Amino acid sequence: MSSKSKTSKIQLGIRENLAQFSLLVLVNAFVGAMVGMERSILPPMAEEEFGLAVRTAILSFIAVFGLVKAATNYFAGRLGDAFGRKSVLIGGWLVAVPVPFLLMWAPTWGWVIFANVLLGASQGLTWSTTVIMKIDLAGPNKRGLAMGLNEFAGYFAVAGAALATGWVASEWGLRPEPFYLGVGFVALGLLLSVTLVRETKAHADYEAAHHADHLADRESLSQSEVFKRTSFTDPDLSSTSQAGLVNNLNDGMAWGLFPLYFAAAGMNIEQIGWLAAIYPAVWGIGQLFTGAWSDTVGRKWLIVAGMFIQAGGIAVTALSGEFWGFAAGAVLLGAGTALVYPTLLAAIGDVAHPSWRASSVGIYRLWRDSGYAVGALLAGAVADTLGFEWALWLIAGLTAVSGFVVVFRMRETLRS
Repeated sequence: MSSKSKTSKIQLGIRENLAQFSLLVLVNAFVGAMVGMERSILPPMAEEEFGLAVRTAILSFIAVFGLVKAATNYFAGRLGDAFGRKSVLIGGWLVAVPVPFLLMWAPTWGWVIFANVLLGASQGLTWSTTVIMKIDLAGPNKRGLAMGLNEFAGYFAVAGAALATGWVASEWGLRPEPFYLGVGFVALGLLLSVTLVRETKAHADYEAAHHADHLADRESLSQSEVFKRTSFTDPDLSSTSQAGLVNNLNDGMAWGLFPLYFAAAGMNIEQIGWLAAIYPAVWGIGQLFTGAWSDTVGRKWLIVAGMFIQAGGIAVTALSGEFWGFAAGAVLLGAGTALVYPTLLAAIGDVAHPSWRASSVGIYRLWRDSGYAVGALLAGAVADTLGFEWALWLIAGLTAVSGFVVVFRMRETLRS
């Protein structure tokens, strides 16, 4: 079949590509579940099984995960542009295969760190690629909805896996039983990616050939030019990148520090599991609505509101000392993140030309996931020197400042 006849059969839109789009939503649920299996388990495991007392050391697994994932995001975008999306997705799942086994049987904390090197690389390849593939399929009109569905699947699965592993740990212990779930997640994700997922790069090429004239001048950019625009010089792309970094800075703090903070306040492992699940559950479910909402009302002010609500959620957590107060803080943090997360990705898709969009998404995700490392190390260091509350208030303040950056620097990116 000629390339022309293949191109003539390509259609953009979620409805027009519903089967593949739905399959990619399911695949990303398994991607998210791989992170969720650690969410309520690893900080208590560090203290109880490996005897770590310094919080900066405990949170080192998040820092390593974030740095590796951030770097891999960048290369996932470039590899997806150069070699296609499906092969990158499969490669990411192959990297994840050893992770649950390493966590089950790790004799030292160094093995856990190595498992998170592999998990970070896998997440960078798989999650970035499912984002790019959904943007490819959806086209320009329903990009926010596409990102909302993608991030809903991933983070609702994070919540489900956190809750499930917390319950398993409360019944049978911290290891190895909770990580049996991870074996199933990676097996199903890899199987679906190999057998049923189809390449989507042709959809991006089709959109590039029919793209709006107002972005025509952006078609030919070097990788260094794409990096500079996404990171620094384009006010919309760079504002989005800094907001993504700060969003994951507070998520890194929540992932690593909240379980220790809750335990210090007298919460048991089952309560910690519930609290670790509430935040990503609200985050995940909320994105079913916020992504589509941004297609109607625009991106900028949802991002601003989300950053301020996140700051409020962290403040509520810092002021509370009991389960329901922590739960309220988790709901606010999840709601704010739901406003921000798919909207930031949609904004990148609005501005970046299809010919270099995958690379720009990868660069944005590089900055965003660097926030895991910054948040974990910063929160751990401040908690060690000044206490939990100081760490929480510092992260809340940085999140609010990021919202003001968007207010004053970012323009509305949704085109009517």
